[in-house]
Amino acid sequence: MVELIWPWFLVLLPLPLLLHWLAPARKPLDQLRWAHVSLLQQHQGQYQHSYHLFARGLMLLAWCALVAAIARPVWLGTPTQITPSGRDLMVAVDLSGSMQVTDMTINDKPADRLAAAKAVLSNFISERKGDRIGIILFGTKAYLQAPLSFDLPTIEQFVQEAQIGFAGEQTAIGDAIGLAIKRLQDKPADKKVLILMTDGANTAGRVTPLQAANFAAQEGVRIHTIGIGADSMVVQGFFGPKVINPSTDLDEPLLTEVANLTGGQYFRARSTNELARIYRLLDELEPTPATDTWQRPKTTLFHWLGLLSLVSFALSLWFGHHVQIRGKKS
Repeated sequence: MVELIWPWFLVLLPLPLLLHWLAPARKPLDQLRWAHVSLLQQHQGQYQHSYHLFARGLMLLAWCALVAAIARPVWLGTPTQITPSGRDLMVAVDLSGSMQVTDMTINDKPADRLAAAKAVLSNFISERKGDRIGIILFGTKAYLQAPLSFDLPTIEQFVQEAQIGFAGEQTAIGDAIGLAIKRLQDKPADKKVLILMTDGANTAGRVTPLQAANFAAQEGVRIHTIGIGADSMVVQGFFGPKVINPSTDLDEPLLTEVANLTGGQYFRARSTNELARIYRLLDELEPTPATDTWQRPKTTLFHWLGLLSLVSFALSLWFGHHVQIRGKKS
């Protein structure tokens, strides 16, 4: 179904006919635009006359396409069901070098922390019907990977495209919180939530996590923090296998205080299963409402009509020029 955003521009469609009607009678419009038409008709007959009519038809098509493009037509797609919750939810994911530690599993196969986070986070996003979700990636610096959007498949794709090292090797937790606050600030949402997932401590950035958390509390942003990483793993040492704690850098007191300052909770994910349970719990803490509405995606047709107008105008000039040349040769 096609809908016009500015339908009143269609009143311009008869303008060429109006100009032709108001033109002085001393010289027909076709003679003003296409010289030698009478000569062509005299010497070459209906063949050149058809060229002339076709050129004028293309000019008329170019005008109609231009007016239609200005009217801003949009194609209304198939209605989709959404659950508007009035909630803006940002997810901040740590991409520092330590996220490549292989102390998690996916389908009983070893996996690094980022791969496990991607797998669980994708499932979580797909179930957040009605929430606007955005993604922040942080390492040495914090970057906005995806702005707040209802387009969950695209958000999931952005999550899968994240790679370790994109944002640097260190961990700027404070900057990630600050960026989330900036993106959530002045939004007319009933609830503003940040889920921050990291495996380390704040080692970079211009803002400390506690400063950012206090500002988040003032702005009404609730922060849930997740510390990811196993408590123990077996590695091959010089004298054989040994057990180490790969999460010694995780600053749990800091993450707990950040969550407490903003009314959120801190969670510890030592395995992929624990991480999945945490996100299920977050679903309960931040539920989506049951009221559904329908939304129809819109695709603009402006550029296609604009291209049609341009091509038609160029062809009309070419045919008109061709008619004149053949007339002169005759």
